[in-house]
Amino acid sequence: MTEQHNPIKQQLHQAFNLQRESFLNSHHETRQERKLHLSNLKRLLTENREAIVDAICQDYGNRSKFETLFAEIVVVTDDINSAIKKLRKWMKVQHRHVDKTIYFGAKNRVIPQPLGVVGLIIPWNFPINLSFSGLSAVFAAGNRAMVKMSENSINLTRLLIELTPKYFKPEKLQFFEETGTVGIEFSQIPFDHLMFTGSGATGKKVMAAAAKNLTPVTLELGGKSPAIIDPEYSLEKAVERILFVKQFNAGQICTTVDYVFVYETQIEDFISETQKWVKQHVPDINSDDYTSIIDERSFLRLQNILKDAEEKGARVINLNEQQPQIENKKFPVTLVLNTTDDMIICQRETFGPILMVKSYKEPQEVINYINAKDRPLALYPFSKNKKLLNTYIENTMSGGVTVNDALFHVAQHDLPFGGVGASGMGHYHGYEGFLTFSKLRPIFYQANFTAVKYLMPPYGDFANKVINFLAKFKG
Repeated sequence: MTEQHNPIKQQLHQAFNLQRESFLNSHHETRQERKLHLSNLKRLLTENREAIVDAICQDYGNRSKFETLFAEIVVVTDDINSAIKKLRKWMKVQHRHVDKTIYFGAKNRVIPQPLGVVGLIIPWNFPINLSFSGLSAVFAAGNRAMVKMSENSINLTRLLIELTPKYFKPEKLQFFEETGTVGIEFSQIPFDHLMFTGSGATGKKVMAAAAKNLTPVTLELGGKSPAIIDPEYSLEKAVERILFVKQFNAGQICTTVDYVFVYETQIEDFISETQKWVKQHVPDINSDDYTSIIDERSFLRLQNILKDAEEKGARVINLNEQQPQIENKKFPVTLVLNTTDDMIICQRETFGPILMVKSYKEPQEVINYINAKDRPLALYPFSKNKKLLNTYIENTMSGGVTVNDALFHVAQHDLPFGGVGASGMGHYHGYEGFLTFSKLRPIFYQANFTAVKYLMPPYGDFANKVINFLAKFKG
């Protein structure tokens, strides 16, 4: 298909050219204009909250309304409020040091300026959180934005496409529906910055496409994030906090606990505590409070993970004692023990309510195991021993850390969020998000009088004496 006969490509490039032209032909947005855009972003959420919640629920089949309100609406609204409050400070021109030995009277300044048009590729698992928290940083920095949503978020995407023109001109913000090839074309647009959230395999393709345009990327890719329970820490409390996160969104979170290290003598106690917690808090997977797996393909993938593990000798414990429900895509909270490296569960991110449990004797075993794998997006040590906590934090690397809980570092608006290595690159949220979508433009203001005029060629005696003095002085 030629470019002239590719309607998707034409539509995307028309939108990009419209936003790029608008950016180039208008002045840089003032703080008040940026605040207005951020306020409109919040209004879009709050004035259409119920419709947004219902659309996400339809896309999942069943998505707990509490989870949508808690992890998407409330968190994002707080993020936008924080950006509005701190915008003056973020936009402030920075004064930098000048070497007065040579440049007496000159000035150095750093001015944060918008990049232009930013592209965002958003997954289905937290479609509002991941799109609007990104947009919060993009708009705070004064940019335009194009957002490509997931094929699993069709109802929400169509709602956002319908609602957005009531709050933003197309020159500022547009959403796009995935119809099969949109993502490929989208990643090839010469954006000024491209943010992608999703799998590592797709992230590599996005980065390769962006590289052809030298488009900088922010990649948030997930991975297998571990928790570690110190034997001196309350097992009941650790289980409560880990399983709350594990069952949240049915485990379909890039920063969920993928596997947990439990001290070897506490394994059976850990199992008992998880059984008690699930019986009390998730007694029936058919409840509306328990979220469905997003689609049949993902549901069957989870079944295959357990089948593979069992066939290779793993111990599988269904904590709900209910069979997976294919008709409503409900999957029970499940433990998998006695795993080996040849099992699928050890090789790939689970992305579901399945928790791998590994035993250990010494902290160094844990450190060695984590360091032998791809760097995870998150690390979750549970301990009251500060020395032990520091040992884990200093001797491993992950995108972020929550101590004595899981997940909640992601909800902190003043902490940067992002991966490292195979779990991603770059940061957003808060000030670091503002920086990601800004160009910190260094500007040198020369003084009216400059001693450099005496150092111009032909280099005579005086110039040589001065340069030799400076070389000795600086050395």
